[in-house]
Formats: sequence, structure tokens, C-alpha cells
Amino acid sequence: MTDKLKITKTDGEIPVLHVAGHLDGETENMLVAEATALFNAGKKNLILELSQVDMISSAGLRAIHVIYKMFTQHPDTEKWQSEHVGETFKSPFMKLAQPSSQVHYVLSMAGFLQNIYIFPTLEEALDSF
Repeated sequence: MTDKLKITKTDGEIPVLHVAGHLDGETENMLVAEATALFNAGKKNLILELSQVDMISSAGLRAIHVIYKMFTQHPDTEKWQSEHVGETFKSPFMKLAQPSSQVHYVLSMAGFLQNIYIFPTLEEALDSF
């Protein structure tokens, strides 16, 4: 593990990955690996808690996108879109919690707010399931 990123896990019905540090090209694979392990263990929902992320690069955004696609399977989106024609899909399976204002701004500029629920607190993200 690099000193640039620390990931801790809270197990439960809805697993939470608490991410701290720099989410960039050197660390993106660490986050994807942690999420993949949860998915392979049968978890179908995930929260990424980002309150301690102090920097996110395009590679960090790519990691979040990969995790989003992993937890949001194509048949689920097709079914939802057939039931909600013309509406924008937001994943009910993978959500973000507590990004700093700087990280929230980057997520917004990259268009992530359109398809991923982002909650101001971890408690609100957990309650949303």
C-alpha cells in the first residue's frame, strides 16, 4: 500500500470503503481492487466515503467510473430505463458520501452528479438504501 492513499472498510449490509489521501494514477488500482473484492464476495451495493480525499485526478475519476460500472450492471439499467423513459438514471447500487467541496466540484465538472448519488453525510448515504 502506498502512503498516498489509505482505504479502510466498514463491513455490513452495505459495505463502505473509506478513502483517504490522493486518488490518482498511482493509487486508482488500489481502490478498484478493494471494490472488486467486495463485488466478488457477493456484495451488490457499495458506498465510497470520500471525506478524507484531498486530491482526485482523472485517473481517480476513472477508478470511480470502473466501480460504478461494476456495481451497476447493464440489465439493471436497461430495466430501469424501460420503466422511466426519458429520465436520467442514477445508480441505486453505488453511492458516494461526504466528498470535500473541492472533490465535489471535480465530480460535478466531470458529470458524475448526473448518474451517481452523492450524499453530504455517510448516514444519509446508508439510509438511502
